[in-house]
Amino acid sequence: MDVNQYLEIFLDETKEHLESLNAQILNLEQSPEDSGTINEIFRAAHSLKGMAGTMGYKRMQALTHDMENVFSEIRNGSMKVTSGLIDTLFQCLDALEEYTQNIQETADEGTNENKPLIEQLNEFLKSGGKTEEAPAAPKAEAAAKKDTVERKWEQIKLGDPEKHVFSVAKQQGKNVYGLDIRVQETCILKAARAFLVYKAIEEKAEIIVCNPSAQDIEDERFELEFSLIVVSENPLEQIVNAAKNVSEIESVTGDVVEVEIIEEPKANTGISIIEDIKPAAASAQSQNAPAKQSDKKANKPVVNRTVRVDIEKLDVLMNLVSELIIAKNSLVSASSTEGTSSIAFNEQIEYLESVTTNLHESVMKVRMVPIESVVSKFPRMIRDLSKKLDKKMELYMSGEETELDRTVVDEIGDPLMHLLRNSADHGLESAEVRAQRGKPAVGSIYLDAYQDGNNVVIEVRDDGNGIDVEAVKRKAIERGVITPEQGDNMAEKDIINLLFNAGFSTAKQISDVSGRGVGLDVVKSKIESLSGEVEVKSKLGEGSTWIIRLPLTLAIIQALMVIVGGEKYAISLGSIQTIEDISPSEIKLVQNSEVIHLRGNVIPLIRLSKELDIESTKSPEENMVVVIVKKGEKLAGLVVDELMGQQEIVIKSLGKYISKCKIISGATILGDGEVALILDANALI
Repeated sequence: MDVNQYLEIFLDETKEHLESLNAQILNLEQSPEDSGTINEIFRAAHSLKGMAGTMGYKRMQALTHDMENVFSEIRNGSMKVTSGLIDTLFQCLDALEEYTQNIQETADEGTNENKPLIEQLNEFLKSGGKTEEAPAAPKAEAAAKKDTVERKWEQIKLGDPEKHVFSVAKQQGKNVYGLDIRVQETCILKAARAFLVYKAIEEKAEIIVCNPSAQDIEDERFELEFSLIVVSENPLEQIVNAAKNVSEIESVTGDVVEVEIIEEPKANTGISIIEDIKPAAASAQSQNAPAKQSDKKANKPVVNRTVRVDIEKLDVLMNLVSELIIAKNSLVSASSTEGTSSIAFNEQIEYLESVTTNLHESVMKVRMVPIESVVSKFPRMIRDLSKKLDKKMELYMSGEETELDRTVVDEIGDPLMHLLRNSADHGLESAEVRAQRGKPAVGSIYLDAYQDGNNVVIEVRDDGNGIDVEAVKRKAIERGVITPEQGDNMAEKDIINLLFNAGFSTAKQISDVSGRGVGLDVVKSKIESLSGEVEVKSKLGEGSTWIIRLPLTLAIIQALMVIVGGEKYAISLGSIQTIEDISPSEIKLVQNSEVIHLRGNVIPLIRLSKELDIESTKSPEENMVVVIVKKGEKLAGLVVDELMGQQEIVIKSLGKYISKCKIISGATILGDGEVALILDANALI
């Protein structure tokens, strides 16, 4: 069977199960007796094993099989959950992630057998106690189950049509048998085995009724047993043996069904009724591939690379597209009708504008996904860091349901990971220092997300040492980033911002957690590439807060259109505070730079004509139009020649050709076909 067509689904579901296992094993460490958590873990491990087996990834299947054995022992109460066991299970998850990564890149799991891990798991199984009795217990249990399953076909409720078919079969001299089939517990593809049993039996008999239904069996919604009632001219023994010959079938039992003859119908009627009823089980006779595939379809979780959409959102979208068609028809009609007034035409344009704005908002909502998929892996990471750094710490998260554009969510994982590692290593003090300062022994790291207007704010904070500004300044002077004179004149906030310089690190020694100077510069460049910003607030001895502010979406924005030197430019409305009319006399010079004093704030001026190297069309004596923009707590005034007005624009990337020009973040195509560049206020500031 060609499984490549299922590769993407396999990867999505595997990542989902691994994410779930990470979270559930953490829960298991906190509450080892919670049966709900244990069952959830067992289900995820079992699904992973089945999927890997279906796809032919034997190494992955072997590792998950041994993990499943451990979870089974925990579930039975034969094994206790210890810290060492949890560590090993997490190492297994890392190995599975490595397999998944290899499969994603090469469609092959690689050659790593992970034998040490499998040996460790088997050691836990042996030392977990009751290893001698363990193999015997399932057999006894199976025997007990077998007794209860005996003649389970008798529990099938028969309707009048089925009774009629059996009656006709008896009239024709055929036998009616009830069969109970049990699949082995170790069977990976129950649905595929059931299909093979169907196929084997149908060579000897007609299947009339099955319990559970054929659809449930195909979708693997059954435990290990299923029952059939069949009609055949062959002896029962032949049918039972045919089913037993299928591999991974533990037992097949059967008996004759006593049938009461209802009436004497025509000979052909019975056959036609049997043919009519047969399709009830006929879905099991569908092609082999879908039957094998069903193992993967069972309990299908939310996939990672797709966006699940509420049906109501799609209804709204559909209605808006209908409105769009109506608006288009109205415009076509107005343009072809002679004597249409400009007022009526403008009304149609306004209506179209309203519909497209609503359509944009609806599409944005469809693209939104919760950031939960990114942050769910962090509790495990903090647990690992706690052990590696020998510091007690706890992660508290809130706002995981906050939604962001899918493209943004996919990119913010690494920056957040850097900030959390930074808090764990640099932020939190050692246990001795915390005790001296009267702080709790367990350090706290917080990850909070919330929506603020058209932005999503993510805060990473800790109750650690905070940033030692003097140490940062010394390191910066030592590294030649700043001169001692510059250091004396710099504000505390500016010194803290030096941490974002490439290669800058205050760690005393290099470890695998930090000290290589890779981290905060990556955070800053990644966040700014998403049109976001990052700022730091810190108090020595009390802790630090890292604030990331991201736009809800990157595709369409509201912008202010301006003209500088005859050229049209766009500035995102999200960064604009106010627009001012300033006379040249109000401009002052501070350290040879132009500033204005506005409502208690001293705001530096940025002449866009100078930055963009364009000749301004305004004379120096005229009043200036100044657009006040904000980045974090910083303000700046952008001097433009003219304002055009607000417009909704679609952002188009300019590619790699002008990536060096930081002040241009993209371009848009205007209504008249002209291209206008989009200015990045953050970069200008």
